[in-house]
Amino acid sequence: MTRWFEDITVGEPFPLGSHTFTEAEILAFGRDYDPQYFHVDRAAAAHSHFGGLIASGWHTVLVGHRKMVDALEAEEQRLRTLGQQPGVSGPSPGVNTMEFKAPVRPGDTVTYTLIVTSKRPSNSIPGWGLLINSIDAVNQHGERVYHAEVASFVKLRDYRMPLRLAIAGALTKIPGLGKLLAQRS
Repeated sequence: MTRWFEDITVGEPFPLGSHTFTEAEILAFGRDYDPQYFHVDRAAAAHSHFGGLIASGWHTVLVGHRKMVDALEAEEQRLRTLGQQPGVSGPSPGVNTMEFKAPVRPGDTVTYTLIVTSKRPSNSIPGWGLLINSIDAVNQHGERVYHAEVASFVKLRDYRMPLRLAIAGALTKIPGLGKLLAQRS
């Protein structure tokens, strides 16, 4: 998220945008990354229990991830235009759940939304907060096709490092001190 931890509202939907999946891109993605018959062979897919060609779940995820990166970059630019300093995003420690709820077919327009469902200061990384995000994708019929719960880090704007941590961090930068301390243990 490109907002500071303190500025993030739990439960606020953050629209990421929409994408229409074409048959050509479904076939190309399937051939390159997930060459299962229901992603690459129209004729075989037509006789499968899927009832036709479907996009790889990874294709659905990656389009949504790209939409998320683009939307967060746009949010950063929006904040700068307003004269505000955007927050600092960090890495993701992982995905808690990922579900492919319904197939994505050629011609489907999928709309992605990000919602921060909870947040708390990080227990392991001083000055950072941990967000739990819900990413949902629905097709043009309002049917959910994808859902994930993803964790991510974001910096706290108003964090002041406790003196003991600042001293410990400074001491680790003194050459040879680590070896000296290890020898005394």
